[in-house]
Amino acid sequence: MIVATLARLLRLASIVICLIAAAYFLSFAFNQTGSASNHQRAEINTSSEVSIPSTVAKEGSLHKAIDEVFLKLASPFSGVTSGSSNEWVIHIVNAVLVLLVYGFGLAFLARLIRLRL
Repeated sequence: MIVATLARLLRLASIVICLIAAAYFLSFAFNQTGSASNHQRAEINTSSEVSIPSTVAKEGSLHKAIDEVFLKLASPFSGVTSGSSNEWVIHIVNAVLVLLVYGFGLAFLARLIRLRL
């Protein structure tokens, strides 16, 4: 009974962490494409006096909470990307590592617990 409950909790944690990682990465990609679009418009309209913000503002407490949780989850892997200055590489590698370690790892552990015990 306790083992089955533990396995379910690990599986649920795995799913929640995968959803957080996906939401964080999609938010990053959306922000990057939005700022790239604004940058291109600014380049085209260089003679215009219209000011376009260079980045899309992060809004909402849910967005901030997802960012904070993901950054805490990815903190053990910060050494892997410490030499890179490319934001895309950093975010992709962190997302893949979080998905592999927490997503796959916890799901595998939950399955192992259910099968072995």
